[in-house]
Amino acid sequence: MSDHPNRPAKPIATRQLLHPSPPIFEQGSPGRTGASLPPLDVPAIDPKAHFGALARSEPPGLPEVSEVEVTRHFTRLSRWNYAIDIGLYPLGSCTMKYNPKVNERVARMPGFAGLHPAQPVSTLQGALAVMWKLERLLCEISGFARATLQPAAGAHGELAGLMMIRAYHQDRGRHPTKVLIPDSAHGTNPASCTLNGFQIVPIKTGADGLLDIDSLRAAADGDTAAVMMTNPSTLGLFEERLADAAEIIHRAGGLVYMDGANLNALLGKVRPGASGVDVMHINLHKTFTTPHGGGGPGSGPVGVTAALEPFLPTPTVEKDPGVDGAYRLLFNRPKSVGRLRSFFGNFGMHVRAYTYIREMGGPGLTQATEMAVLNANYLRSRLKDAYPLAYERPSMHEVVFTDKRLKRETGVQTLDVAKRLMDYGYHPPTIYFPLPAVTGGAGALMIEPTETETPETLDAFADAMLSIADEARTEPETVKTAPHQTAIRRLDETRAARHPRLRWTRQ
Repeated sequence: MSDHPNRPAKPIATRQLLHPSPPIFEQGSPGRTGASLPPLDVPAIDPKAHFGALARSEPPGLPEVSEVEVTRHFTRLSRWNYAIDIGLYPLGSCTMKYNPKVNERVARMPGFAGLHPAQPVSTLQGALAVMWKLERLLCEISGFARATLQPAAGAHGELAGLMMIRAYHQDRGRHPTKVLIPDSAHGTNPASCTLNGFQIVPIKTGADGLLDIDSLRAAADGDTAAVMMTNPSTLGLFEERLADAAEIIHRAGGLVYMDGANLNALLGKVRPGASGVDVMHINLHKTFTTPHGGGGPGSGPVGVTAALEPFLPTPTVEKDPGVDGAYRLLFNRPKSVGRLRSFFGNFGMHVRAYTYIREMGGPGLTQATEMAVLNANYLRSRLKDAYPLAYERPSMHEVVFTDKRLKRETGVQTLDVAKRLMDYGYHPPTIYFPLPAVTGGAGALMIEPTETETPETLDAFADAMLSIADEARTEPETVKTAPHQTAIRRLDETRAARHPRLRWTRQ
């Protein structure tokens, strides 16, 4: 038995030289520290006298560990991570694409990385120039009059767009309450509506996987504030009747919000702002190669038509009319929805996106879209016989398969395929989403290869998927009990869902 309650009784075995690391709170011991602080050289204060009820009655209970314990803990955790620099991330709807290193190099230049947003505007001219130019590039690409760079992510962009839509209607003395949302839209759309006080009216997807125009027409009325569409949709399909949908909504007095998460399938091909769309957020990580997820933070600029420009968040970056070649921050915007976050947005992401756009140029961005669509349809062609398609239509940047045949003939399901892929060295794709594709008990596999993957990588991935389909017929138990080659075997997901380990409590 161990004589320390936080230490295991037996040595923890490693696998493939990956070291398990218990929660940081279970390491260390009372009084252990990795910091060396000098004695207090100012008078001590009474926290309660200064902060009242906000003062703690006891220490915060932080882990007491040495520097080497902290370093090893987080280094070990990092080695368990899969990353885009390691291999293909075939997650549909999430666009986990490679982040060019030139973007990172520019963002780390001292002139950018060393800035503080509270500096005098006269010392921020280079940063403001980047933001001003990025806004104009995004507007040129997407077809809008102006854009705000403030939103910190796509969902934050949705919130900002709906705030401007609400302000637009209120400015005209209207107070519509409904937002129409197709069931193929991104899942954050309903939450953004609720936060803005709107009621959600779901619109079903048609049998062809596209927005049902008749259902949209029947739902649109004088109480319609907007429709929120994702185009291409989360089914990986282009909404061919976007213009018809926009006409229906505009006739009812509403506005068209387009979720621009999938803009990487439209660059150089479609300009949403010139196609009837009034508001659209742009995920810089999904389209313009800034880091995603834990590598973030994110950024979700929002483009608007001229009619919505007065309602943009403050401040906006403008050219200084009094000083040639200079920029200023404009706070005095009477109809603005106000500030959405501290300072001016996640500036490091702005630098990365601006660098990428300038590096690629118009022809390069168009080629990126062409390659993204080509890669998705290549996988579609290679895998459709083994994994039936959710919809028999050409895909855009991502493609959705189902496990209908595999499940019926072998008992192997979507989750089993995803787990077995780990043994082949691939991160699993998105599974059991989007919801319109999960019908009749079928499970969906949603795959987006992005434009950055080579034919060799796509072939290797397709070969792995086909091999798993063959295994399902010859060795189904091998697939059903996968993964076998990973550091941790298959988890009991039911138990994990019912008895999650969410917090540490001091013993």
